[in-house]
Amino acid sequence: MSLSIRNQLPGTVLALTAGEVMSTVTVRLSGGQTLTAAITVEAVDDLGITVGSAVRALVKSTEVALATGAVDGLSIRNRLPGTVVDVATGGAMAGVKVAVAGGELTAAITKDAAADLGLAAGSEVTALIKSTEVALAVADR
Repeated sequence: MSLSIRNQLPGTVLALTAGEVMSTVTVRLSGGQTLTAAITVEAVDDLGITVGSAVRALVKSTEVALATGAVDGLSIRNRLPGTVVDVATGGAMAGVKVAVAGGELTAAITKDAAADLGLAAGSEVTALIKSTEVALAVADR
């Protein structure tokens, strides 16, 4: 199956914490970073996700925020450091490609935000992704 979601990061489940309705799933990405997904308990069961499962973390580009400085005082736990590879701007929006360890992310942000942050190839950034915006996929499901 092909998807329109640009950000598809392979990894392995490190930890799984089940709640009554939602579970948190910690994934070690192929580049060594960790990413947390908050998905339903039902989804964990339906997908057969367990510790050690190979998964793909899926994140829409519109759900990736970028920071150029220190990131403190935020509830967002998924923070992936990287380097801007390309910035493509249009009338209102910008697509920013960021190289992270083991892969690449695309962030769709406003053109004004890209300008305010001074984003250009070579800029150091931190990609910020809320755990509730990370979906998981498994092979053969």
